[in-house]
Parts: sequence; structure tokens; C-alpha cells
Amino acid sequence: MNMKKLALPLAIVGTLALAGCASPTVVTLQNGTQYLTRDKPKTKSADGFYEFQDISGKTIRVKADDVATVRQEK
Repeated sequence: MNMKKLALPLAIVGTLALAGCASPTVVTLQNGTQYLTRDKPKTKSADGFYEFQDISGKTIRVKADDVATVRQEK
């Protein structure tokens, strides 16, 4: 089988697999500020912060004490 014929189906399958892994999440802070993230944030780190990327790609770090809820977007 020619590699050119195989490359397109593999690229499509890879793209669909990666798209299925994303789980947009809403992080709500105690003051009411909400962030829509690309994926579920990393859980509280050793230094007491949550770290995540918002939908624009900006990396956000917030103190765990400031987070009210973390829920998956419907």
C-alpha cells in the first residue's frame, strides 16, 4: 500500500482521537470569577495552586483556597 494513501486516514483518526480527549471545564473562584478551560485542571499542586489553560491558551495559576468549584462543561 502506498504511504500517501495511508497517511490521510491515519491523520483523520489521530485528529478525532485527540478531539475526544478534551473535556472543557469551568473553574469558579470564591469571588465569582469563572474560567473556561480547555481540559480539566491539574489538581492542587504541592505549593497549593491549581494550574490550567483557559480557552485562549493563557496559563492561569490560582490558590486552591480561592477555588469554589471545578465542574465539567455540559
